[in-house]
Amino acid sequence: MNHVDNYGKFYKLLKLLPGADKETLVRQFTNERTEHLRQMTQTEYELMCKEMERVAGYDERRAALLKAKRKARSGVLHQMQLWGVNTADWQAVDRFCEDKRIAGKAFRFLDSEELAALNTKLRAMNRKKKENE
Repeated sequence: MNHVDNYGKFYKLLKLLPGADKETLVRQFTNERTEHLRQMTQTEYELMCKEMERVAGYDERRAALLKAKRKARSGVLHQMQLWGVNTADWQAVDRFCEDKRIAGKAFRFLDSEELAALNTKLRAMNRKKKENE
């Protein structure tokens, strides 16, 4: 029977659920077997935390962040296409992004803020390219 050693995740989630108390939650997810976290199995603990995340709205926030990142990635890829990068070739996309003057790292490692900055940079590059033509 595996037991959990670190309960930080539980206490972080508990703070997000006003009115919830530890003992009641533990009893609920152990079928009244115990009210102590240290006596929960790994499976019971993970199930409880997953349900707490759902109730606290983590799933919706995570989905919203993922949707925003996808939109940012799509915008950057579009600007790369306008610049002339073959965005169907991920190695070409990474080579372009890894240039220190562009982003300095592979496309897949760019976070949302870096994608926004890159989008702005690429728009400026494309605007300047268009003016020079």
